[in-house]
Amino acid sequence: MSKNLCTSAQKVQDALAACGVACQVIEMPGSTRTAKDAAQAVSCRLGQIAKSLVFKGKQTGQAVLVITSGANRVSEKQLAIRIAEPIAIADADFVREQTGFAIGGVPPVGHAQALKIFIDQDLFQYDEIWAAAGTPRSLFKLTPDELRKITRGQVINVTGAKENSSL
Repeated sequence: MSKNLCTSAQKVQDALAACGVACQVIEMPGSTRTAKDAAQAVSCRLGQIAKSLVFKGKQTGQAVLVITSGANRVSEKQLAIRIAEPIAIADADFVREQTGFAIGGVPPVGHAQALKIFIDQDLFQYDEIWAAAGTPRSLFKLTPDELRKITRGQVINVTGAKENSSL
């Protein structure tokens, strides 16, 4: 565990404290950029990684954050129906503009802009999960209920088929 966190990880640590949860951001020596990397880094199941994916409404330009299990793939069709407009996965510039973080390190809290947030119901099968903490090398552990509390996200089924990829 790092005692002195880098700026982005510290921003997440501060946001977690402001949310009233006692989660501790840790910086890893290796990459946690993909769900697979993160699961290997903390020795947990792929499904316990809460990966943050940012989508963009094609009509409104609204950012939508989906926090899904690392074992799942988000159904863009299902998400588009949920928000009542076509969507696309956001590019790196849009992600950084909306969240303040780079792809591979987008946390569930501490964003630059207010985001519409959805949480994959599959995360609730685990007692503990791990989420990105602002960099492609930092994570923090929490419970699914803590995730719901800190994000105020809506828990829904947004997934398609199970897979082992990072998206």
